[in-house]
Amino acid sequence: MDTNTVEITAEITPNPNTLKFNVNKTLVASGSLNYPDKEKAKGSLLAEKLFEIENVIGVMIGHDFITITKAPAADWKPMVPPVTERIKTLLSQDQALFPQGASAAGQGSAGLVAGAAVAGNIGDIEKKIQQVLDNEIRPAVAMDGGDIIFYGYRDGVVTLHLQGSCSSCPSSIMTLKMGVENRLKSLIPEVREVVQV
Repeated sequence: MDTNTVEITAEITPNPNTLKFNVNKTLVASGSLNYPDKEKAKGSLLAEKLFEIENVIGVMIGHDFITITKAPAADWKPMVPPVTERIKTLLSQDQALFPQGASAAGQGSAGLVAGAAVAGNIGDIEKKIQQVLDNEIRPAVAMDGGDIIFYGYRDGVVTLHLQGSCSSCPSSIMTLKMGVENRLKSLIPEVREVVQV
């Protein structure tokens, strides 16, 4: 098999308006790039080109996948071939797909980057929370085409943001409360609640 051949498989997610397109290439080393609308995609070639496809209203780029969110009234059937072809074409070309500095080492000028270390002085509880999120929760959320950003911890409350397929999924509150909150509470007694921003 040619190692330069781009292979793509589409996968359903818990959100009926979102599909996860798995690729056989590393797109971002860690974290994710989230473009919740066309305006935020400016400067990111891959996201900009995907937003040109009719009814694409959200793009999230993970380690080795791209999550596409469609307009609720649109049908996936006519959208999947052009999305797949656009991804394949762009990943086959030798050009920058994201703004400089937007690999998940920091925040790019256009999209929000998840998974970067929380800035500032963080305490032991924040470190434990980040460790649980990075090692257990983020990989599970990524399997469904989403990602989770840790915003902070204060007075027993953990503030997170779900993105990609998880951001508007009917079960996102369940994921947050039953999954993330219960896991953090069981490992870190100081955690009382998890809220989404």
